[in-house]
Amino acid sequence: MAWLPKKTVVVPVDFSGKSVDSVSTALDLVGEPADVHVIHVVVPLDNMSPGMSWGAIDDESRVEAVRAHFDEFLKEHDVSGVTPVIRVGDPGMKIAEYANETGAELVVISSHGYHGIKRMLLGSVAERVVRHVECEVLITRRVDAE
Repeated sequence: MAWLPKKTVVVPVDFSGKSVDSVSTALDLVGEPADVHVIHVVVPLDNMSPGMSWGAIDDESRVEAVRAHFDEFLKEHDVSGVTPVIRVGDPGMKIAEYANETGAELVVISSHGYHGIKRMLLGSVAERVVRHVECEVLITRRVDAE
């Protein structure tokens, strides 16, 4: 199998600038933009969330809001032709599940690089993806200004 171009590359986005960098990296690795599957995972509300308790917000309405924001995000950053995907659930697990379902050859994901207590409290989506995905993973370091 040739190293490039990749046929399916999954790129998780959280709508940050580093997400755009990951999408750009993925676009450089594929033959067609449609081969880049840009995924955002909406964390489900729990029963104790105020919106759920009052019946004002549900996962469906949140997904629709995210879909609109997703389209605007891609347009704002001149990204077109990619395959946008929205899932609801645990981000690390849903990303890995989607990559496995689609037979992805690569996942390109940015990471904060947290360690110690901060990592333990916040968790690591990138680490979960690496542990559960069946393909290669390219992790880009996210350097946020302080």
